[in-house]
Amino acid sequence: MNISSFDDLLEAARAQPEPQRLLFVFASAELPDDATAEQRARFEHGEGGALVPVMCVDKAIEELSSFGALAAEAREMGQTWQMVFAAALAGSGGRELMPDDAKEPLKRMEDAIRRGVFTNFIPFDTEGHPVHFS
Repeated sequence: MNISSFDDLLEAARAQPEPQRLLFVFASAELPDDATAEQRARFEHGEGGALVPVMCVDKAIEELSSFGALAAEAREMGQTWQMVFAAALAGSGGRELMPDDAKEPLKRMEDAIRRGVFTNFIPFDTEGHPVHFS
């Protein structure tokens, strides 16, 4: 299935044969201290910078109703973010995964995002629209 919206992600997760736990890493764009004048100018216009994880959460699919609900919960945490990366973790044998099962995969997601490796995740902007990196 092609994921072209957050609702598509929820639909795909609900359609899986095994229970899904969704993992989310919220990231903020930052400008490195050693940025050039050109990089600084681009950053001021909303381009460039480095994505830095600022918070993460895991949710059973039943805990998610919409992107708006997820974003509202994130806003309550008080962290500024520009993008959220999503991934799914499947249970097995019909067993739903618990929050403790997600701790290590979330850590690996954060580490990958710090390294700029996004290929295994679906990024969404603050409105819930998928982001495509070129």
